[in-house]
Amino acid sequence: MDTAVSYHQSLKTYRSPEEVVSVLQPSYPVFCVRPHKIRAIARQFLEGFPGEVLYAVKCNPEAHILDTLYAAGIRHFDTASLAEVSLVADRLADAKTYFMHPVKSREAIHQSYQQYGVRHFVVDHVSELEKISEIVADRDDVVIVVRLAIHYDGAVYELSSKFGATVEEAITLVQKAIHKGFRYGVAFHVGSQCLDGDGFVQGLELVDQVINQAGESPVCVDVGGGFPGEYTNSQGQVMGQYFESIRYGLQKLSLPEDCRVLCEPGRALCVDGESLITQVHLRKNNAVYLNDGMYGSFIEEKYKLHLPVRMVSTRRFSEQKKEFTIYGPTCDSLDIFPRTISLPEDVQEGDWIEFDRIGAYGAACRTHFNGFFADTFVAVENDFDD
Repeated sequence: MDTAVSYHQSLKTYRSPEEVVSVLQPSYPVFCVRPHKIRAIARQFLEGFPGEVLYAVKCNPEAHILDTLYAAGIRHFDTASLAEVSLVADRLADAKTYFMHPVKSREAIHQSYQQYGVRHFVVDHVSELEKISEIVADRDDVVIVVRLAIHYDGAVYELSSKFGATVEEAITLVQKAIHKGFRYGVAFHVGSQCLDGDGFVQGLELVDQVINQAGESPVCVDVGGGFPGEYTNSQGQVMGQYFESIRYGLQKLSLPEDCRVLCEPGRALCVDGESLITQVHLRKNNAVYLNDGMYGSFIEEKYKLHLPVRMVSTRRFSEQKKEFTIYGPTCDSLDIFPRTISLPEDVQEGDWIEFDRIGAYGAACRTHFNGFFADTFVAVENDFDD
């Protein structure tokens, strides 16, 4: 039986979060998985992106996410650790993994190459290239993907202060990789939650500068991730416009016909795939205490992105709204939302609140602090706005 099918049969399915609450009466947080949303965005990428789509596993490594994307046609996975390489390889036998973290332990390089057949390794510094060279002797089918730094203001989270080489450094890295007998590719990452496609055009212009001086054609060009989700305070362009920008940037490159174009969406592929039902455990004046918080599934709220919020319709709520301070469940005063949230003025202990678009980084970044850990997943058939 297909892995994805068998897994989804084990996820209990409900019509809506209201039915989840009615049946389970949960005092614990519950992730509501919407496989139909995941399948829809996967199809959009597979049909619209001019190349191969790699899912960035770090964004949400849950089995139902991997299985649903695989069932939808995703066969390539961007992995950042040996654990992620193993997770994909052991679960999805014919999937292809790419080691796209620029810093790797020697053991991770050795095991991913020898045991799991990884053949694409990202570098952004000569020391990492030397490390790989010392471990990998048979280099004919190994691709060193050199990551460029790009500082683009249109992204909410920048990444190039930590990773990426300058154009000049990248040229040197490419030439050294070729000299050592590797094939090469060039990559960049515009930053997470990129709000327009111009960053991809600028990144491809940097790629062009490297290729023109490399002395040999690349076997792949990787435009990275950055494709956004839609939050209440942060919305990018429609996805098709990003694909158009990438096509425009690629037209300016003189790439051989067999050069593969790659992308690494994480957030965009999973953000709409999960919401989270939380319960109010205490109403104290203008403060509400929930059973999940900053040490749990709300890393996006902790920083810059605001999730859509609605009450689970278990009763009639007041039409009058007010702003509430939101606390998480732990014995730590830092467990507080960085913004107030508008809720019905009569919200009370026992009510349930659903937070949407928590599929990206929510489950991936939760902790076990104080013994609180959201670990219940169900499938729901409706959309958040239904």
